[in-house]
Amino acid sequence: MRSEPRYRTVLFDCDSTLSTLEGVDELARNHPEVHALTEAAMRGEVPLEEVYGRRLGIVRPSRAAVEALGQRYVETMVPGARETVRALLDAGVRVRVISGGLRPAVVVLARELGIADDDVAAVDVYFSADGAYAGYDASSPLARSGGKRAVVEGWLPELPRPILMVGDGATDLEVKDVVDRFVAFAGVVARPAVVAAADEVIREFSLLPLLELVFGRRE
Repeated sequence: MRSEPRYRTVLFDCDSTLSTLEGVDELARNHPEVHALTEAAMRGEVPLEEVYGRRLGIVRPSRAAVEALGQRYVETMVPGARETVRALLDAGVRVRVISGGLRPAVVVLARELGIADDDVAAVDVYFSADGAYAGYDASSPLARSGGKRAVVEGWLPELPRPILMVGDGATDLEVKDVVDRFVAFAGVVARPAVVAAADEVIREFSLLPLLELVFGRRE
């Protein structure tokens, strides 16, 4: 049996944490320059706001492409993600997803994991009547550096503590000072600056080690 959880809320990044994909890169497989922009932002070398709109402007994803990305997220779930989220929810832990990804796609993965739509924060994307790309919510804090921290700070009055954050990128690390513990998930991509600054690091290609951090060793 599992012990009482050490954390009452667990926040997950999506790309390269719950899924092996970087969503915009997946949409941009014919645009290698987009991957370079993503990596620079995730390493913290350039502000996210410098590349977010540029990437989407290059890709211009249609409604159908974003819907397909949601299914790709499900198909590329990190091993142990489903079991980990289920165990957390069953123990009464509040689980949220906070992502700079496109909300319609991230919600598909969250629903598959049993996470409510209201517990997902991501960037809205807009389409014309025929499904063509028509822009994104440029006012979203999640489309700029420091935005995840701002969103989590806004959540603090309603989230039970202690709070654990799990993510792989520089934008996730920005949350460290406003939560109780930050876990770098390096099972898909190990970003040296993030790993070095984390309270804990999961290097396995699985999220199951997170359960030991939350519950301790099984009796």
